[in-house]
Amino acid sequence: MTTRREFLGTPAALLVARYTRLVSSQARLPLGFSTLGCPQWSWSQILDFAAARGYAAVELRGILTNMDLTKVPELAPEHIGDAKRQLAAHGLSVSCLGASAQMHDMDPVKHAAQLDEAHRFIDLAQALGAPYVRVFGNEYVKDVPRDEMLAHIAGALHELGDYAKGKGVEVIIESHGDFTDSPSLLELLRLLTGTGEVPVKRQIAALVKIGYRGFYSFEWEKRWHPEIEEPERAIAQFAEVAARYLREARRE
Repeated sequence: MTTRREFLGTPAALLVARYTRLVSSQARLPLGFSTLGCPQWSWSQILDFAAARGYAAVELRGILTNMDLTKVPELAPEHIGDAKRQLAAHGLSVSCLGASAQMHDMDPVKHAAQLDEAHRFIDLAQALGAPYVRVFGNEYVKDVPRDEMLAHIAGALHELGDYAKGKGVEVIIESHGDFTDSPSLLELLRLLTGTGEVPVKRQIAALVKIGYRGFYSFEWEKRWHPEIEEPERAIAQFAEVAARYLREARRE
């Protein structure tokens, strides 16, 4: 089993020879990383680092002090054109926008605010050409029956799906908080449809086996855990190790 921290186990010298040049976008594997792992990097630093390390995509989850991407100056409506040109010049795409919106809140005013954030992220994703916006189910509220809680969250996701319809954007839920086990997620998905350590190498192999064609995006929670390894090493190391796993899986 390979954990996130084990990505950092090989000598740092590996980074010097292999990642000092810009990698052709045509030669890149479908690897990405979340900006949650580099909270002190500017927009231009994110793009430069991603391109130089051979990444094909970035998952936007906050830039510098802004967790609300709709308030990031480089992503303001009047600068979207520039942002898209910069992404293209670096051979990059945006794989997903990570919102902070949580669908569990039962207070009508707070719930409306969460939906409003998600709406703004959907509009930004459409403008950027990003295919996904990620939100949270997050919690079972105390004293609220489980069935009612799930129906509330599913209803919010339905509403967001309707809002995103026709915009080329899909709304996805992260396995997070109280929604990290398969039974809870499956129950929530059935309502929607009517119907630590991670084994990274095995997961990549399983996704390749079923024909997955999306990005493999690395989330390094440097923003929430500043004591962990610096992004210059952690994110670069993921590009090295995950690329090897992906090539091996494709040969099997």
